[in-house]
Parts: sequence; C-alpha cells; structure tokens
Amino acid sequence: MSMSFLSNFGFWGGGWTGWILPFLFGLGVVVFFHELGHFIVARWVGVKVLVFSVGFGPEIVGFNDRHGTRWKLSAIPLGGYVKFFGDQNAASVPDQDAIATMTEEERGQSFVHKSLPRRAAVVVAGPLANFILSTVIFAGIFMVYGKPSTTARVDTIVAGSAAEKAGFKPGDIIVSINGRAIESFDEVQRIVIPNAGQTLDVAVDRGGQQFVLKATPTLKEEKGPFGTQRMGMLGITRGPNAADEPGMKAVNPITAISLGIGRTWDVIETTLGYIGKIFAGRESPDQISGVIGIAHLSGQVATLGFPAILNLAGLLSVSIGLLNLFPIPLLDGGHLLFYAVEALRGRPLSERAQELGFRVGLALVLMLMLFSTYNDVLRFSWLWS
Repeated sequence: MSMSFLSNFGFWGGGWTGWILPFLFGLGVVVFFHELGHFIVARWVGVKVLVFSVGFGPEIVGFNDRHGTRWKLSAIPLGGYVKFFGDQNAASVPDQDAIATMTEEERGQSFVHKSLPRRAAVVVAGPLANFILSTVIFAGIFMVYGKPSTTARVDTIVAGSAAEKAGFKPGDIIVSINGRAIESFDEVQRIVIPNAGQTLDVAVDRGGQQFVLKATPTLKEEKGPFGTQRMGMLGITRGPNAADEPGMKAVNPITAISLGIGRTWDVIETTLGYIGKIFAGRESPDQISGVIGIAHLSGQVATLGFPAILNLAGLLSVSIGLLNLFPIPLLDGGHLLFYAVEALRGRPLSERAQELGFRVGLALVLMLMLFSTYNDVLRFSWLWS
C-alpha cells in the first residue's frame, strides 16, 4: 500500500482529522442517543441493562454504574448496542439456556419476559430518540440562525425549461406546491429537486390573482466529488434579496420546534420517496452511500463550520432512526415485525424461526453494507488513482 494512497485518505501528515473526527463526532452522538432511548425505556419498564456500548468489538474504556450496567467505548466506532438481561448477544437474541434456569426474581428483570407492549416500547424507543434528537438539532439551528425568508418570486425563466413550458412568468410568486404552503424559495428547491419527472401542481400569485400551473421538473445530472447527483429542475431563478428581505428571519422557540419537526419529516419523506422510486425502477440505487461516503461528506461539511456539522448530525440521526425501523430481522424494525407476528399468533415465533430470521437479517444487512461500500469505491475512485 503506497504512502500516496494513505495521504489521499487523510491518514498521513495529520490531515486525517478533516475526515475522521467530524465523522466520529456526528455518528457517535447519533448512536449514543439511539441507544440511550432503548436504555431509558428499558430501565423504566424494569429491565436490567447489562451493557451500554458505543461501538463494537473490544472495550477501550468503561465503567460500571450503581445498577450494574457496564458503560463502555468500544474499538469499532460504527454503531453501538444495549445488552439486556436474558440476551445472548448485542442483537438481543434471547439466551435460551440462561432463560431456562432463571429464578422468578430474575424473570422480573429479563427483557424477554416482559409483556409484548413493554418490549415493543423498548425497541421503538431507539428510533424515536433519533427523531427527537434530529428535531432538537434542527430546532436549535432555526433558533440561532432563523429560517429562510426570501419570497419565492420568479425573476428569470430559462428558455426551453420546464417552467417555461408550464407557463411561468417573471414576477410570479409561488404560494404552494401540491397543496403545501411555500414561504421561501428554499422550500421550492427542497420539493423540486427530488421530484424529477413528477408533475407538480404549483399555485402562483400573479398580480394579485392566483393560477395553478402544472410543472414537471426535468432531470439534471451533475458529476461531483460524491458521484453523479440527480436532481429535478424547473428552470427558474431568483434575483438578489430586496432591502426588506434579509434572507433569514428570527423565530421563537415554539416555531423553531415546529420547523424542526417539519425538517425531520421532510428527510423521512424524501428518503422513503427515493426508496420507493428504486423499487419502481424510476431511480438508481447508486446514490446509496456507505461509511466512506459519509466520512468524506463529514470532512467536506466540517469546512463549513460547526452549524453544518450539527445539521449533518441531524440528517444522520433521521437516517439511522428510519433505517432501524425497516422490517429486517436484526434491526429494531425486525424485532417489531416479530412482535406483530406474536400478537397475531398469541405466542412468540419458535426459537428456530427466530434464529433463521436473524441469520437472514444479518445477510441482508451485510449485503447492504457491501453494496454501499461498492458504490463508495466507484464514487471515490479518484482517491487512489
């Protein structure tokens, strides 16, 4: 392995902090709060927690609290876990041998012996903590920096663009898209970019009268450091801010929280929309990124300052919370799927069925990791060329 390869990755000569530290900071915060959600609700319903780990593998440093929980930082910083009393491993697979020999008192502290609603509450608490964290982060950013307040006014229209075909005119003010009220030009971009090829009902104010225009954003592909980016384009631009439009408007805490919830939902909606388009064959899965891509993005974002890192942490928190809700055994959503089957059957799945499910889940998770890493290798081939 050549020295130039290491240098390009930032592990030579001190430059590695530009990639690794922002990535570990963002991921570490997100993972900690995810596991904290599981931990708090588990303690609340009377489950004994054996281990709270940020990271996997060998322990680097740790301590025991007064309840007997081992809090530790582990060597592989790509996730974390909470191990409950009665678990065989970090994936909360029940330890059947231990369960068979438990006393009545121990059963009262065991996760597997809790009622179905309590187990489900413990499981869903992790993703919910991620959504709460992202909302708090986004709300904090809105409170400190305000929200975009530039009027969604059309100043120029690109010839031959989707906007021209739809009938836009200079001076139009966009007031809603598909029934969703628009308060700034930024909101227009957030809706248009992920909806290439989708017809949008755009309500505009034109000289005091409202018209509804049907516009279909065209697909634009741009190659950048993160690979080919696909985005919808209307072909409208906005001129410089007017004197009475400072660009950002201060908001109170209640409004900031509302905006934080809205931003969290926007990320969820956009992510689910992208996944849906993949299965429908209308979008390529090559935009799925793995550890290398996220680490590189963290380094790029870090150059923009701490607020940008916080914003990335918010995006990561939503993504991890949503990913964990997918009905894949081994993830939180897989456990919830098992609980749904248990509720319908009136009894848990057999030990054999659960073991098979976890193996399938592990295979799916590994395949996703390999695929995302493959995308990153192709996307960042310039690093070692």
